[in-house]
Order: sequence, then structure tokens, then C-alpha cells
Amino acid sequence: MAQRIPPRSTWLQSLLLLSLFVPVAASALPVRTLTARAVTAAVPTTGFQFVDINVADGVVLKANYIAPKASGRYPTVIFVSSWGLNDLEYLAQAKALAERGYVAVSYTPRGFWASGGGIDTAGPTDIADTSRVIDWTLANTSADSARIGLAGVSYGAGISLIAAGFDSRVKAVAALSGWTDLVASLYGGETRRPQAVALLDIAARLLGRASPELRTSIDNYFANREIDGVKSWGKVRSAATYLQRINANKPAILIANAYGDSLFPPNQLVSFVSQLSGPKRLELAPGDHAVVEGLGLLGLPNHVWTSFSRWMDQYVAGVNTGIGSEAPFVLRTYDGDVEGYASWAAVSKSTQRLGLGAIRLLDGTGTLGGTPTDTGSRTVWSGYDTSADAGIALLTNGLQALTGIAPIVWLPGVNRLNAGVWTSGIVTNEVSIRGITKLRLRITPTTASGTVVAYLYDLVGDYGTLINHVPLSWANATPNKPLDLDLEFPATAYDVGVLHRLALVVDTEDPLYFDANTTGATFTLGGPSWLDLPLR
Repeated sequence: MAQRIPPRSTWLQSLLLLSLFVPVAASALPVRTLTARAVTAAVPTTGFQFVDINVADGVVLKANYIAPKASGRYPTVIFVSSWGLNDLEYLAQAKALAERGYVAVSYTPRGFWASGGGIDTAGPTDIADTSRVIDWTLANTSADSARIGLAGVSYGAGISLIAAGFDSRVKAVAALSGWTDLVASLYGGETRRPQAVALLDIAARLLGRASPELRTSIDNYFANREIDGVKSWGKVRSAATYLQRINANKPAILIANAYGDSLFPPNQLVSFVSQLSGPKRLELAPGDHAVVEGLGLLGLPNHVWTSFSRWMDQYVAGVNTGIGSEAPFVLRTYDGDVEGYASWAAVSKSTQRLGLGAIRLLDGTGTLGGTPTDTGSRTVWSGYDTSADAGIALLTNGLQALTGIAPIVWLPGVNRLNAGVWTSGIVTNEVSIRGITKLRLRITPTTASGTVVAYLYDLVGDYGTLINHVPLSWANATPNKPLDLDLEFPATAYDVGVLHRLALVVDTEDPLYFDANTTGATFTLGGPSWLDLPLR
């Protein structure tokens, strides 16, 4: 049984983040919410010093640092700023660290704001720059060479993780709302994400200078050409590619992300963290990209930054905070509870298989439950959207974290000509979904390529609250022959209440995604098809 702990409020960090992006079978172990270390008073600091750091090829990076005023050598954290932001991003956290006895350095990666060069998107030049920033820090501040940590939100998280595999001086990493597999982020389910990538593109155009390589990759992505080239570009910029190097260096890695991250969905993180051989911790919570840790950027109380402080104290400063003996997998539920698990395998104790029954002619709905069978089929027309919808990148899931209100669908309004709909019986005991829900869907397409989007709802009466969703595109299928599709929903921790029902909707369109459908083409939903629910 996982231990539950009262939550801390997270609404204000959601508001902060939205303001930035709109102008985020083992027994469970305990999870504690503690301050990093007790201090009686803030130590005197140097105040912020703004500096230029020369790196390769004549590029100058803009940076700032703050440190304790007294002489000596101190543990050090180097912050890497987010995509579209600069080294001012971490002023509050850097000041707090310095007052607790750290050197804190923040820098703006190449290509953004006043830093020179072109945006390298966590490529080899960015990683080399990080090592040069460490060199500068050791030469120009009171940093202790044996106690170096890297940290960042989003873009800074991705750079920090990769850099830890190329510089053995890095003892710990705190990667908040980052990615480990950029290819999965761009093409998860072999489906492109135009809203998310467009937001990154706009920020790069307005606040930076894209390198020719980045410009070509984005153009090819939207044109759906040179796909192998874009994926190769993304693989070079993925921490998962360098897992062996990271494990050889054994930095202590803390990763914190949201279940509903529109840019970097969480399943890639589960796989990555499970394979780490050094100290590790993965924290997942409701919200969207960078929403969960937004409040802490103002220096206000926040569970993610509390974990950050305890992590750096433990593995950089050498202060025993107890975090190293706690559960490495931490899930915050939509009800506000906190659960810790010894491994990802321990997150779910069992799997419940719900067969997708034949869709009835009378109401256009099938039964979700029972043994999967191959009886019954339903033809739907693709290329037309329905009222089942995942919302807007960053905004929808961010507002859910802010208000507690998720996207809602009126199930009778979902057009059965363009979707398959299944509902379960009434829940008599709370259903605690923990982990990655999987859907096996058998279709018979009339075209060689296409896209489906599956939505899982918590249904009360005729209204469904979106739990999560997942797209999947297929190619090179043989028309009019059965095709089995395997979809994996993003990891979650969601409780379906008593007297509620589950609903599954499968359609072919969603504003979050580019689809591969031929408008008006048909495919048949058949069986055996089923939904596997991971349960606590």
C-alpha cells in the first residue's frame, strides 16, 4: 500500500507558468515533504554579478552568479535557462541557494536573448558550452570542483541531463519538465504535434536566432518530409541516446514532470529513470509543461523546488536530508495525495482487462467490460472531428492544474458516425488507475495510412471528465485487411469514484495533432479489442 501525504497548494505556480507561455510488485516506500535543511539565518552573499562567459567559436554566453561572501569553497548549482527565457529566470532560487551556502550560476544558452551564436537545441555545441560554463565557474568563483550540480526547467532540463553524460564533474542533476527522448516528443505514436512545436518555433523566432539546422528541422517537420533526418536530429538531442555514458558517470538524477505535459509526455521518463543505475527520483503530478514548478521560480513554497533543494543538499552539498532512502517513484494524484513506490513495476498491483463490446445500433455505444470477443463491428468515417477533444497545448492542462477543471465531453453529443464509443458499468468500489493504460484496437482500414485518437473519460451521467488521451498513426497497411493497433496512454494516477463509469472514445481528429487520414475514408472497428487498466 502506498503511503498518502497531505498535498501542498499548487494553483499559483500554474498561474505563473500560464503567464509565461500565453502573451506545463514491491511495497511502496515513504515520501516525506521536508525543507532542505534547517538554517538559523541567511549567510551574507556577494549579491548578483552579471558576467560574460566565453565558449567555443568566439560565442559569448550571458550569465549571472551569486555566492556566499565568506572565503572558502562551496557546493555549486549551475542553472540552464528555459527555451525562450534567459538567465534571470532563476534569480529567486539562486538567491535562496546562495543564502544557504551555495555558489549559484545561471546562464542563457547560445542563440537566445543576448547570448551569441545560433540555437543548437541541446546539440553537441550546447553540451560543450555547459562544460565551458563549469570551467569558468571553477576559475572565477568559490565553487568546489568536487561538488557541482546542474539544474533547469524544460530546455535547461534537457541540456543538463545530456551534459551529465559528458562531464564527470557533474554530481547531481535536477531536470524539471524536460525530455529524455526528443523523437518520442515530436513523433509519439508516429503522430506530429503542431501546436506544441509551433509554440517553440514562435519563441525561437521572437526571442532567439535559430541555427540553420534547427530551421531546416522545423520546416521539414511541418512539411512532413525528410522524416528520418528529423528523427536523427532529435536522437542526437536525447538523453536516452547517452544512457550508457550517464550511467558510467552515475550522477544523482531528479526528474519532475506533469502527467499532461503537452511537449514531453511522461512515458519516456518512466523508461529512462527505470534504466538509471545511479541515485534517481521521478516525480509526476497533474498539470502541463512547466506548470508544476512555476511557483518556485518566484521563490515561493513549492513541492518540486523543495525536492530540488533536498536533492542538491544530499548529493552536492553532502548534507543527509533522507531523500536518498525514500521512494524513487513519486506520484501525486488528482485528488491531491502523494504516493511513493520502490519501482515503476510496483506502481500498479494488477491489470483489469475490459473488452470492447459490439456497438449497439440503438444508441451507437458499446459495452466497455467483459471478455474481448470478435463479434460485432462498426464502420466510421475518418477525417471529421467530434466533440471529444484534448484541448489546447499548455493551456488546457495548465488550467486544469489551476482550477481543477478538466476538459469535459457530453457523451451523447459525440458523433457516432465519426467515432467509436464504449461505456463501462457503474463503479461500485473506487478504481485507482496507476501507471500506463494500454488499448488494443482492431480495425479494418480502407486506406494504407490513417490516425486514431483515443480518449479515456471519467463519466458521471452523460458528462465525461477527460482522464487522458493518446494518438496513433499507421502507415503501409493493406487496405481491407484487419490491423491491430497498440496505444499506450500517458502515465497517470487517477481515482474513478463510486457510482461513476468509464468511457472510451476513439475518433480520428484532434487539434493537437496532424493526422494521416483521408477525409471521408472509412475503417471498421472490430474485435477482439480491449483496454488494459493498471490498478493500485
